Amino acid sequence: MGKYTEQFKLTAITAYLDGSNGFRKVAKHFGIDFSLLRRWVASYQANNGAGSGSHGQRYTSDFKQQVLSYMQEHRLSLRQTAAHFGLGQSSRIGIWQRQYYSGSPAPSAAIKPINMPKKIKPAKPTDTNDDQKSRDQLMAELEFLRMENAVLKELGSARGKGANTREKVLIVSKLKRRFPLPDLLELVELARSTFYYQLKAQQKPDRHAELKALVHRVYHEQKGLYGYRRIALVIRKEKRVNKKVIERLMAEQELKSVVRPKKYRSYRGTVGKVAANLLERNFVAQRPNQKWVTDVTEFKVAQQKLYLSPVMDLYNGEIVAYEMASRPCYSLVGNMLGKALDCLGEKPKLVLHSDQGWHYQQAQYRRVLSERGVKQSMSRKGNCLDNAAMESFFGTLKSEFFYLKRFENIDELRAGLDEYIHYYNHDRIKLRLNGLSPVEYRAQAAA
Repeated sequence: MGKYTEQFKLTAITAYLDGSNGFRKVAKHFGIDFSLLRRWVASYQANNGAGSGSHGQRYTSDFKQQVLSYMQEHRLSLRQTAAHFGLGQSSRIGIWQRQYYSGSPAPSAAIKPINMPKKIKPAKPTDTNDDQKSRDQLMAELEFLRMENAVLKELGSARGKGANTREKVLIVSKLKRRFPLPDLLELVELARSTFYYQLKAQQKPDRHAELKALVHRVYHEQKGLYGYRRIALVIRKEKRVNKKVIERLMAEQELKSVVRPKKYRSYRGTVGKVAANLLERNFVAQRPNQKWVTDVTEFKVAQQKLYLSPVMDLYNGEIVAYEMASRPCYSLVGNMLGKALDCLGEKPKLVLHSDQGWHYQQAQYRRVLSERGVKQSMSRKGNCLDNAAMESFFGTLKSEFFYLKRFENIDELRAGLDEYIHYYNHDRIKLRLNGLSPVEYRAQAAA
């Protein structure tokens, strides 16, 4: 913008002071900026009409110190100080300020600026021959490789670029002092707005801190046997919570059920001749002692074997009775049957289902059932799905107990099985029982 003559300034000032229009209208009329007109008027009024300030005048160090001292003492802005001393433009006072230490009015010798090393902006390496690249280009590519290496170290060699948004934000926050923020965000494929949003969100207190501690406590109390659904049922006894929230919090804390998934393989054979399949995979019972299932499973410890023969009530999944033996002789099943039938009344109206094992085809076994009025049911040959409820219990027993422990001998295994079956009946909750254990469910129904 060109310089204005004193006559032009005086005309504009007079038009404002003598008229009724504001700064903007007068400045628009004369084709100047309204802030410039405002400075002219303030300088004119400060000098009692002596003009809008002189130009090209040299000021002594004493005068500069006087101006800065006055501004600091009266806490004036640059514009107010310039108007008071009739300096015309307030920007020159800012220049004077930068010539002194930290705005101090005391003059000092000019300070030579320190030549800081130029920061290299990272650039992705190109396929061009290195001999044809300039030094600056090579240094930029080297800086990019350093930045990429630093990011990969933070991510970890195992994770690669599979980090989630939260981990990316933490990495960028840690490295942004060493490398330019835009290049870091581009490298980790994170939007700038997302980075600042997540950064602000992470500074807020964790609203799930108490719930995380509760999840952690329940998980370890159950020795890692519960998944998120059962943990949610336990916590719901104290407070309302969604199972999806529990699932997410467990994933954040890397808490996973130690139970192995159970798979079934079946063979569709012919129907047995000893007894018909009365159950037909209908594993739902309306009352206790309506449908029972049984089977035999094997354990091997220190070159020795132990056989377990339990019987389960399908009403609540409770183990009614069980027997253990080192050999799979008939007494294993016979003793179990005697314990179980002692719990029944005179007319039980009960169906007892099993596979086609040789124990259950014995005349002695069938006679005992007939004498007590119990109907015998058998699975089809080679089809474990017909007795899936019992097979499921064996899978749970081995996954939650046998596979997770190391046993020195059979006696130690026996004691452990007694303890686990008691835990299974009295303490272990089931989803289909509304978060109750089998014994609790039976007691609640009887109440």
